[in-house]
Amino acid sequence: MSSSAVYSGVEDFSDNDELTEVTFAEGVTTIGEYAFEGCSSLTALIIPEGVTTIGDYAFNGCSSLADITIPDGVTTIGKYAFDGCSSLMDITIPDGVTTIGDGAFANCSSLRVITIPDGVTSIGKKTFLACSSLAAIALPDSVTTIGGEAFFDCSSLAAITIPKGMTTISDHVFFDCSSLLTIAIHVGVTSIGCAAFWGCSSLRVITIPDSVTTIDHQAFLGCSSLTRFSLSPAVSVGENCFLDCTALSSAATSLNMPTVKDLLHSRWHAIRERAAVLSCLKTPWNDDLENQPSGDTSDKENQPRKPPNDVENQPGSDKLERKDIDGDDVVALQGVAARKKLPKVMWRVILEFL
Repeated sequence: MSSSAVYSGVEDFSDNDELTEVTFAEGVTTIGEYAFEGCSSLTALIIPEGVTTIGDYAFNGCSSLADITIPDGVTTIGKYAFDGCSSLMDITIPDGVTTIGDGAFANCSSLRVITIPDGVTSIGKKTFLACSSLAAIALPDSVTTIGGEAFFDCSSLAAITIPKGMTTISDHVFFDCSSLLTIAIHVGVTSIGCAAFWGCSSLRVITIPDSVTTIDHQAFLGCSSLTRFSLSPAVSVGENCFLDCTALSSAATSLNMPTVKDLLHSRWHAIRERAAVLSCLKTPWNDDLENQPSGDTSDKENQPRKPPNDVENQPGSDKLERKDIDGDDVVALQGVAARKKLPKVMWRVILEFL
């Protein structure tokens, strides 16, 4: 059964699963909030000239909507306006739009092509979340803000360039974009947010410009194909930024101590039992502490533990047992130690960290 309706700007057709066709009365300028939410049988729609605003949730859940024309006069696309339009394959944003609301095209799982005009300055949170068919998108340099999770789980997205107007890459913005091969970050970006590239398992190389001063925790966690990155030594790096980057072979940078910890942790994380790793790194000064007679240890606890002199100068000596560690891991650990000329106290840091 099918039905048609005329929309004058005030009607609410939400959850009308029989509605298949809509015509617009003359003079309509706004499509109201929730106006056609859940109209699961609506397949095509031509929005007339004169409309300037598409309200929040206006077409949310119109799962059969495959074709829609938005006129040039539209300046505002509201929050979650087309969320869940899982049959929508392509859409062109009019030139007059400056802001795309939060979640506007979230869960449009068939969306392959979207054109964003030069006038857009802001893309909201979760705007393209779970658009699993979106393989490429061109972001104009007019964009200065992309909200968190904007491209979350866009599993087909292969390449993207950060607009030159942006200074911050938000939290979780490219989370689990598992097909992302390349990302271009321009000079001017100053911070990379928490888990921004988490799970980008196809990402191989990334160049981080010197303008970046902060990389938040877990930013590149699980980028298992990442083999190389460039990083200024002045960058503040959060915890576990490169955890589970199992292909990481080198860093074209002079690493500060937090990044050394990241590299060590990611290198050893694949070993099944942490206890086994600790036993592999046993040193005589640990054994001596463990074998001391019981008694009042309050003073001893407050004094730093000192390794013997040869630990600092011989990170690869026979005082480091190598049980269950493959050759690559040993070489990696020794290489980091040798390059960084780790002081005695760093061995204690490493033992406590792993």
